[in-house]
Amino acid sequence: MRKIFSAPSGILLLTMVLGALLAPVLPLQDPLAMDMSGRFAGPSANHWLGQDDYGRDLLSRLVYALRGAILISGSSAVLAAVIGISIGVIAGYVRGFSEMLSLRIMDVILCFPPLLLAMLAATLYGAGPQTLVPVLALVFVPSFTRVAHASVMTVRAMDYVDAVKLMGAPSRRIIFRTILPNVSGPLFVQFSFVVAMSVVLESGLSYLGLGVLPPEPSLGMMIGAARATFLTEPWLLLAPCILLSVLILVLNAFCDHLRHLLDPRRSAGS
Repeated sequence: MRKIFSAPSGILLLTMVLGALLAPVLPLQDPLAMDMSGRFAGPSANHWLGQDDYGRDLLSRLVYALRGAILISGSSAVLAAVIGISIGVIAGYVRGFSEMLSLRIMDVILCFPPLLLAMLAATLYGAGPQTLVPVLALVFVPSFTRVAHASVMTVRAMDYVDAVKLMGAPSRRIIFRTILPNVSGPLFVQFSFVVAMSVVLESGLSYLGLGVLPPEPSLGMMIGAARATFLTEPWLLLAPCILLSVLILVLNAFCDHLRHLLDPRRSAGS
């Protein structure tokens, strides 16, 4: 764990996550409190980054928007990982009809572009976090299934798996004690990648009005609302764009760091 978060990307990501999750206990203004007399006000002692078109504190809304993005993307990635890994491991270990059926279903889901599939589901079932989490999970289940299936297919042919089978161990113990620990590396990398992609999709859906509902803050929604005043108040658009870009770049850098750290060839050479 220390090695994972020792890189600059890991330190910055951990700082952003802790800051977002601890937002309710930080000395921040109410992100929903409006002050029409302070519309478009610049930075001050009470509002360090200024106020938006409704007089709301911009810093507070950015922090809470970051909190929402992390919670929604993290929850959807966890749900997708649980479902996708379960399907992939069972398909790769049991084989037969269950493998063919599960992989064909994943192929059907993969035929749809992720954003269009998420837009369709959000349109049918309504906007809001309670819809975003299962919708984003559905989008990324096939990727976890594919990675888990390919990893299990490689590991199940190893001698140590055959040795455990000859010892009479039940299938459940073989899967949880022998196979899953040896395929965890690619799955952790896939998880970090899915979190980054979920942040992008959540922001895009919120930008289109199909994600987080107002007045709750969302980076995508803040970007969409600031377009009308970009020429006169560019900071209202630049601030959420910068924060969203930094978050995605940090997640991608952390994904690369995790991939390098968990590379079996690197472990074998060290």
